[in-house]
Formats: sequence, structure tokens, C-alpha cells
Amino acid sequence: MRIVIVTDAWSPQVNGVVRTLQSVRRELEKMGHDVTVFSPDQFPSVPLPTYSEIKLALVTADKLGASLAAAAPDALHIATEGPLGYAARRWCRRTDFPFTTAYHTQFPDYVSKRTGVPSSWIWPLMRRFHAPSQAVMTATDSIRRELRANGIHHVVPWGRGVDLEAFSPDASPHPAFAGLPRPIMLYVGRVAVEKNIAAFLECGHPGSKVIVGDGPARAALEARYPDANFLGALSGAPLAGAYAGADVFVFPSKTDTFGLVMIEALASGTPVAAYPVTGPVDVVTDAVACLDPDLDTAIAGALTRDRAECARYGAQFTWERSAREFLAALTPVSETFDQAA
Repeated sequence: MRIVIVTDAWSPQVNGVVRTLQSVRRELEKMGHDVTVFSPDQFPSVPLPTYSEIKLALVTADKLGASLAAAAPDALHIATEGPLGYAARRWCRRTDFPFTTAYHTQFPDYVSKRTGVPSSWIWPLMRRFHAPSQAVMTATDSIRRELRANGIHHVVPWGRGVDLEAFSPDASPHPAFAGLPRPIMLYVGRVAVEKNIAAFLECGHPGSKVIVGDGPARAALEARYPDANFLGALSGAPLAGAYAGADVFVFPSKTDTFGLVMIEALASGTPVAAYPVTGPVDVVTDAVACLDPDLDTAIAGALTRDRAECARYGAQFTWERSAREFLAALTPVSETFDQAA
């Protein structure tokens, strides 16, 4: 099958959306599918104000549409609600070409956190964007319920996976952990206001706080919390070592739809402490995590969890299964295209 994915999130961005799309693409290609990605790096772009890592593509529906038509896809997936996503959507609507979409990010909450605009103002835009898609791929039951409650009903499951060759309890601890007071409490992800990292850094639990990642809030947080250890963005063996070498993984976000980093930590044998909100309540269980409205309590509880059980639980999440769910959601799109042809 020839599959086209249009996404505003792609390298060099480092986030769960990019890792998901890249990992699923690799699995699809292993299965013999031809996957073409249209992303901001292929077009003129401008940086998102206050968040220069994110590039906004400058492209019209006509220009992108010509490239989409030339790719001749059997199935087309629009991954994000950004400029590229809107351009692809306009072309699809114009040409009656069927497509699927995905809801990766709590966009209404994200906008509200960054601008102060009520999230209720953003939901009409979400309904309008996703309404003409054949299906909206979503990661968890909680997100599907929330989307239905906000008028988006054509939702289908699309889970996430872990690179089990990269993330395991056997990874050598990151060298920066040597000599740090235990327990080591780890956060991995974007360093941005919507991730609620300050709530973690203000926790009073004794030990060492380590932040892996980069983003627009990093400089301010480093200045405000000088006792925390900021390692910047990591990948490969250093990232695997950070996961495996930590005593607890702290996930303070209240705006994520899934939280890919949680299952990467679990696959590395590290238990999770988080709030009892969308994402954690869907992804983890009490055997491998502690969810509590007070992060100090959550951290203390997570430190009692069995690391071997955490690793077994994390190993359930594979990118092959995720890719097969993605394909299942694309099936009606491919069938519709074949009938129209």
C-alpha cells in the first residue's frame, strides 16, 4: 500500500508525536508498505513565536496538493492540526479525497496554557478540522470519551509502543547519575510550560531531580531551580541509561493524551509517579505506578513498586502492534479510494 502522512511535527523536533510517526513508519516499511512523509523541513517555514524549535510551514493547498497527487497514495493520513495539516485537508476536501486524522495533543489545553485563552474557545476549531476525516485516531479511552463529549464521534484506537531493543533495565546508568543523592527522580520530555515541570521541581521529596529534554522554559527553570540537574536533550544509549538509572520517573503533565515517555521508563524497569489524569490513568496500573493528586505522595508510592514488574509491563507495548492499529484505521480510507477509482 502507498501511504502518505502529512505532519507538522517532524525532525529536528523531539517529542512523542515525532517518535510515534517515525517508529510507525519504520514498522510499516518493514511490512512492505511504501510510506511518504510531508513535513515542514520540505517547505519554507517560520519558527513558532516563543517556541523556535517548532517550524510552521509556508505552503498553499495547491502546492501541497500537487505533491500529494504526484505521490498517488492509496491512503492519506493527516497527523496534525497545523499549517501542513490544514493545507492537506483543504486539498482533500476540494478533490473529495478521503483521509484520516489523529488527535495527538490536547491542543485546546495547550493553547490555553500558553495564551490564557479558554480551552472551550478552541474546541470548535478541533471539531471543524476533524469533521470530514474518515476516522480520528486516538491513543486512549479517556481521550475518546473527551472527544465524543466535545462533538468528535468518529474515533478509533491507535496505541503506542516502545523500542524494546533500546530501552531495557540492562542499560548502563547515565554517567551524570554517579554520586547523585538517591533516589534519583527523572523527568524526560519537552521543557515547556504545558508540561507542568515546575510542579515536579517544587516537590519536597528528598533525593535528586533530573530533567532530560530541552524547550522554551528551560532557561527560566534552570535559574529558578538551581539544585535540579538539567542534562538537555538525550537520545540513544544516554537516554536509555537515564531511564534505567533512575529510581522513579515523574510525569507531572496534565495535558498529554498518552505520555510515551512513561512506557519507555517502565520498559527500563523504572516505576512512574504521576497525577491521576488523562494519560496516566489509561496507560499505567497500580502495580507499576502511583497516581496521586500530590506528587510527593505519588513519588513515595512509586518507589515501592517492583522494578521487574515494571519492565514486564512496559514490554507489552510494541511498535508493531501500534503500526497494525494504524493500518486498521486506514483500511476504510483505502477501500473508499479504490471504489472511487
